[in-house]
Amino acid sequence: MWQVYLKELTELMRDKKTLIFVILLPIFIFPVIFGVMGLVLSSTTNKAMQEQHRYVIINAGQAPKFADALFYHKNFKQLSTDKSTEEELIAAIRNDEFDVAIVIPADFNDKRLAVEQAQWQIIYNQSSQFDFMYRYFSEILANFNEQLQRDTLTQLNVDPAKLTAIIKPVDVKKVDTAAKRENIGEKFGAIIAYILIPLCLLGASYPAIDMGAGEKERGTLETLLICPISRVSIVLGKFLTVLTTGLVGALITVGSFGLWGAIIGSFAGMAVVQEAMSAIAITELVLIFSLLLPISAVFAALLLAISIYARTFKEAQNYISPLSILIFLPLVAAMMPGVELNSKTALVPIMNVALAIKELIKGTADYMMLALIFGSTLVLATVAIGFCVHWFQQEKVLFR
Repeated sequence: MWQVYLKELTELMRDKKTLIFVILLPIFIFPVIFGVMGLVLSSTTNKAMQEQHRYVIINAGQAPKFADALFYHKNFKQLSTDKSTEEELIAAIRNDEFDVAIVIPADFNDKRLAVEQAQWQIIYNQSSQFDFMYRYFSEILANFNEQLQRDTLTQLNVDPAKLTAIIKPVDVKKVDTAAKRENIGEKFGAIIAYILIPLCLLGASYPAIDMGAGEKERGTLETLLICPISRVSIVLGKFLTVLTTGLVGALITVGSFGLWGAIIGSFAGMAVVQEAMSAIAITELVLIFSLLLPISAVFAALLLAISIYARTFKEAQNYISPLSILIFLPLVAAMMPGVELNSKTALVPIMNVALAIKELIKGTADYMMLALIFGSTLVLATVAIGFCVHWFQQEKVLFR
């Protein structure tokens, strides 16, 4: 078995495609891709936040203080218009004459004097991905509303010292019991699992295809089968090679992300993230690796079984593609709000490992649950390896 393992590992190290998929991609290309995506998203968001929104305000004389606050806001630029009806304003926005129209009722001051509620209109296109405009408008209107309340209550001879308590009877102060690490772990723990687990599959995919369907195409499988080695040793040697490449690819990627993240974080001033991530102990990193080991074994066994069944390299790729999509379903489920690690989710494959990694990063892991996850995944891996060994011993499978 170890002779086959070393032989397959040596052949993979001589293959340039393996070096690209297992080493080059994780170290350079993946961080560059994610870095570029982050920069583009950050740039787009910042640009949207700094963008000036062209607006018109109807009946501005009814609320001069509000009109002034909107005029002096850095994100709004006032335009003039002769349109006043709702239909005309909607048509003008669709024609890109301006971005937003604020309609103040013509009887707004009269309603204020009568202490009646007035309804304003804000007309704009809500299909934008970045709805900063309405947020800015809401902040200005909230301040204007509060000032109107103060003015009205003052006219009603209310004690000025009690105005704040009347306008806002309850002031809520949030006290967070979670540590920085727990907060960051809740936000990013599932994302780290979302990256790690598919990488284990990705790192094992190409070697698995090459050692099964690839050998069939090259005609070297028959040569290997006539050697004085049992088929169990052959398939286990191949399995260990696939498992090694999957884990090595994931570890290299994690190390690369950590290194690039530390470099970028130091320039970006993300001290809070660095402080929280540095609180993760070596023991917890070992536990994360321990959880990845059996799930990677499941992937390796399934990939090798598919590759053994396939006639050609291309056919194996076609079979493996649906598997790559299926593993994302439990990963997405693990990222959903309200999904937590318990005795039920601990038995759901892939989802349980993702939730456990999140808990470990948060620092709130239950070791009994971790043991249950490791045990259940190990049983699943044993079944998958047993099936792969049985599959490799079938002549009708090897020589389809």
